Amino acid sequence: MTVQPISRADAEALLYREAELLDEGDWDGWLAMYTADALFWMPAWRDEETPTADPDRELSLIYYSGRAGLEDRVYRARSGQSVASRPRPRCLHCISNVRVISAGAAEAEVASAFVVHLHDVRAARTHQFFGRYRHTLRLEDGGWRIAAKKILLLNDTIPTVVDFYSI
Repeated sequence: MTVQPISRADAEALLYREAELLDEGDWDGWLAMYTADALFWMPAWRDEETPTADPDRELSLIYYSGRAGLEDRVYRARSGQSVASRPRPRCLHCISNVRVISAGAAEAEVASAFVVHLHDVRAARTHQFFGRYRHTLRLEDGGWRIAAKKILLLNDTIPTVVDFYSI
């Protein structure tokens, strides 16, 4: 059986599904989309034009190397140990401009743009985050999984809590 590279439509469907799971708070479903060795990274900005490039040596806004770090963060958000996560902000992820940058039989690079509308219930305020995603997708166990997600937040003056579910 020959495996076909991921199509743009299938890549869009995967990104839309990830957004939906985050918006609904289905964190188990969201975690299941990630490979065990997945990288989840939101670099900081070194200056007005240059984001940081090395999460091991430079500042990151969010950085998890491996799904275990994401699982731990989900656990803390659910357990009440994260005061910032209670009550959870209401979020709506909008994904657009999805492009398959490269696609092989078992791995693909997908670029997209995003806007996340967030309502902070505690402060009764609404915020928007926007930027670009870069996903590395890998074929595992017969399905496409997220092996890496890089989030380039373009409006990085953050007026409220930003977490895995709100970006």
